[in-house]
Formats: sequence, structure tokens, C-alpha cells
Amino acid sequence: MAGIGFELRKILKRDSLLSLMQAYSYAALISSGPWIMSIVGILVIGLLSYAVVTPKAVIVQFQVSITYVISLSLIFTGVFQLALTRFSADRLFEKDNNAILPNFHAVSLTVTVAGGALALLAVVFLFPQQSALYRLLLLAAFVIMCNIWIATIFLSGMKQYRAIFWIYAIGYTITVLAALLLRDMGLEGLMGGFVIGQAALLMAMMALILRNFGSNRFISFEFYDKKLLYPSLMAIGLLYNTAIWIDKAMFWYTADTSQSIIGPLRASVIYDLPVFLAYLSIIPGMAIFLLRMETDFVEDYDAFYDAVRGGASLETIEKHRNGMVETVRLGLFEIIKIQAIATLLLIVAGEAILKWLGISTLYLPLLYIDVIAASLQVVLLGILNVFFYLDKRKIVLFLCGSFVVLNVVFTWISIQLGPTFYGFGFALAVFLVVLAGCVLLSRKLELLEYETFMLQ
Repeated sequence: MAGIGFELRKILKRDSLLSLMQAYSYAALISSGPWIMSIVGILVIGLLSYAVVTPKAVIVQFQVSITYVISLSLIFTGVFQLALTRFSADRLFEKDNNAILPNFHAVSLTVTVAGGALALLAVVFLFPQQSALYRLLLLAAFVIMCNIWIATIFLSGMKQYRAIFWIYAIGYTITVLAALLLRDMGLEGLMGGFVIGQAALLMAMMALILRNFGSNRFISFEFYDKKLLYPSLMAIGLLYNTAIWIDKAMFWYTADTSQSIIGPLRASVIYDLPVFLAYLSIIPGMAIFLLRMETDFVEDYDAFYDAVRGGASLETIEKHRNGMVETVRLGLFEIIKIQAIATLLLIVAGEAILKWLGISTLYLPLLYIDVIAASLQVVLLGILNVFFYLDKRKIVLFLCGSFVVLNVVFTWISIQLGPTFYGFGFALAVFLVVLAGCVLLSRKLELLEYETFMLQ
């Protein structure tokens, strides 16, 4: 997303309060992307439908169904996301722009066919008691969301931040309005509204992609060439998304912490609501990540390697290396600072927010620890991003694999210890991975010149 970041920084150069608000508003929405916006959408739909839709269980069934669609589609497409990003970046570096769009079509076809087949089997055999329309809409929602995650990769490489902003804004407005207009039809109406809105969002994304990535070929499967494929990136994408959702799944399928909602889908009311609210608090941190951490680092990164390739003096190379280190430190500090402010605000206003939403204040301790964990996740994202730029895929793979294992172990322990410790498993896991990432990143930056020159 560095390209978007550079464009947004042009707004900041106007040096006014309005330009500052504009830049961070754009950055917040674009960096949060469909994941956070989907959470906001289903929460808004639920709140506005509560007084109209009967029985009330229908709203919960809708929200849980979409939550599973989001989580499973993210995990499934995680195998392709980073690998496709690297493939596209390599082709751009080689100035082979014509190869990008055809391979995007190939990956989209793979995701649609494979994801659609798996989802079809699931809705046929796991939801025998539900209506055919519900199952069809669940299938459509999964396939559309899978394609949205793939399309998001290409949007992040564009500099048309205003178009991207309005695509997201209009897409989720349509989602909410369509669901509200169809809510009288019950569960199928809410699901239908979501599918209509997401389909409109995907079509708008595709239109922007087709306009920016032209090609004389429609489809190409070069992406699957063993010489161009990156299995480590495929594993990282799968592990990272699994790590984010595995603790939720453990709460969903532990009898003492969950209840059956619809078909095989279960939910943990005591765990899910605080987690979703906590993720809303990371929006400011994501904006900082886009505008400061990633964009500033890319400038120093390019300057360092340009100096290396251009045969600059050791003093100049060390100067740019020091600039990279300073940028990383300041970027992580700014993320921590803004997320600390968001955490403090939620601690102060948390009780009022829960009462306004009609949620018991017994959730407050869990909300607090979830906010801290979500904030640490933004820091982890910043660390992983730097490692990706340095092409340290083995380290990222180690961190993501450790994240999965630690989250499983600590979440299981927290469940055994009881409600007082809920949420601490995920928080402790992400804290330890962030700590390990900081140590490894510090060492790699110290050895950057040595590895750049001596390990080639």
C-alpha cells in the first residue's frame, strides 16, 4: 500500500487541519479494508434490525453466518494473497505489466472454482435443515468474499485513493441498505442484502482493476509455475490468517463457552462481541501504519538499496541504513502511541459503549484485554511488513507458525482457567510474537550491510 501512502502524503503537505483529517480518514478506511468494514456492517445491520426482525435469533444467525464466511474465506485465500502480491511485484519490476491481469484472472478462477466446490459440499451436507435459499446465499457470500480478498491486493497497489475510498464507502452503504430493505424476509433477506452489497463492491473493484491493468491476454497460469511460485509465502498467508482466527474457533467449539446458532455453526457470545468491538479500535493504528510506517520505510529502503547499487560511499550507505532503523523505531512507536490512546479512550468509555449497545458490563475486562491484543496485532503487522521488504520470509514463517502454536496453547489454558482469564491467551501469544519479532528485527537491521554485501 506504499503507493497509496505516497499519494495521501501529498494531502498532508497542504499543512492544514482539514488536509490532516482528510489524509487520515482516507488512510483509516483504505487500510482497514473489507475485513473491518464487514464487521462494522454486520454490527450496524444487527442494531438497526433488532426492533423489526422477529424472532431475534435470526439476527444472531445472520451475524454468525457472515462471521464464518469472513473468517473461512480469509484463511482459504490466505494461501494465494501474499504469493500473488509477490508475483505481481516481480512482474512490475521486470516491466512485464501485461502478465499481471491474466494471472489475476487465473487466481480468481482458482479461488472461485475450488472455494465454490468446497462451499457447495459444506452447504449441501452440513445445513440439511436450512432453506435452499439460505444455503445458496451462504455459498454466494463465501465465493464473493474470496474474490474480494484477492481483488484487494490489486487495489492496495494503486494510487487512486479517492476511487478506492468511495468504492469501499458505497459498497458497504449498499450492503447495509440492501440488508435493511430486505430484512422483512428474515434470515434470507439479511443474507441477500449482504450478498447484493458485496457483489456491488466486487464489481466496482473489478472495474477499477480492469481500468488500471490492461493486457492483450485474458488469462494466464504463469502464477503456478514452480519457478515463479513462493511456497513460503503461501504458508505464511495460511498461518497468519489461521493464527488470527484460531482462538475464536476454540471458543466457538468449546461446549462451556459457546452455543449452537444455525446448522453446525456455533458462537461464543461471551468472547465474540468484545473481540469485534476491540478490532474497531485498531482503525487509527492502521492509518498510522499506512501513512507513517510503511510509506516512510519504503523511502529509506529505496534510498539504501539505490546507494548500494549505485556504488555510493560506505558513509552514505550507513546513513540510509540508519534512516531505515530510525523509521522503523518511530513507526512502531507511533503505532503503539496511537493504540495506547485508543485503549485508554475505550477504558474510559467502555462501560457507556456497552450499555448503549445493550451489552452487559461484565464484558468490560475481556474488552480491555482484547483491545490491547488487537493493538499488539497492528504492531506485529508493522514488524512483518519490514521483514517482507527485507525478504526475510523464513523469519516471517517462523513468527506466524509460532503465533498459531502459542495462540492454541495459551487459549486452551485460558479456557481451562475460567472466564477471568478469557482473552489472555490471544493477548499473551501476540505479545510474545511481537517481542520475538522486535528482537529478530533489531538483529537483522544491525547486520543489514554485512548481509547485503557478503551473502550475495
